[in-house]
Amino acid sequence: MAMLEVNDIHTYYGNIHALKGISITVEEGEIVTLIGANGAGKTTTLRTISGLLKPRQGNVTLWGEDIVQYAAHEVVFQGVAMVPEGRGVFAKLSVKENLEMGAYSRKAGSGIRQDMDRMFALFPRLEERIGQLAGTLSGGEQQMVATARALMARPKLLLMDEPSMGLAPILVDGIFDTIKEINQEGTTVLLVEQNALMALSIANRGYVLQTGEVVISDSAENLKVNETVQKAYLGID
Repeated sequence: MAMLEVNDIHTYYGNIHALKGISITVEEGEIVTLIGANGAGKTTTLRTISGLLKPRQGNVTLWGEDIVQYAAHEVVFQGVAMVPEGRGVFAKLSVKENLEMGAYSRKAGSGIRQDMDRMFALFPRLEERIGQLAGTLSGGEQQMVATARALMARPKLLLMDEPSMGLAPILVDGIFDTIKEINQEGTTVLLVEQNALMALSIANRGYVLQTGEVVISDSAENLKVNETVQKAYLGID
């Protein structure tokens, strides 16, 4: 049984049919990436898995349990956390308060202090900025806050939506190194990323989405040498 199974999902924005029968699987311990052009349905897929959007058809199962009926905050209790596109930090809260918000689903005192120390080990800059308002941080620092906040929920599955968006190139390698480290420590990752080459360089498998449908599914290594993927998404003629 796969950790996550998305089966024939149809999701709408009003009358707009955004996802047209998406089916993907994620095995425990993997990094799986969704790649595709803007509007392909990548973010909508993550939002459907996380409970922010409800599909009109299909189901999403986590270890065999259908989680479609759960509200977004209840999905977090099932072990799924999301780092949203655009970071979405609580701008008027401090770094420390943002991390504490990430742990809202946990019982008070259940290792929260230790996990915060782990976040500071993973992102040393955040410890330096612990009392600073998140909205005053740089883009890279806000990405660290958003990722650390999600990890404070101790997710089994981490959904990441465009983690490199808006970051200076010098920071992108660091973000992807962190994703690999998070995965190696035991967190399964479903990654949406415009930088397809970087995503495929750390992923086990990938799905190519086009206008709300999966058009290619393969190992990351095979996708990197797939002629269609190279021309459309990797900038290789």
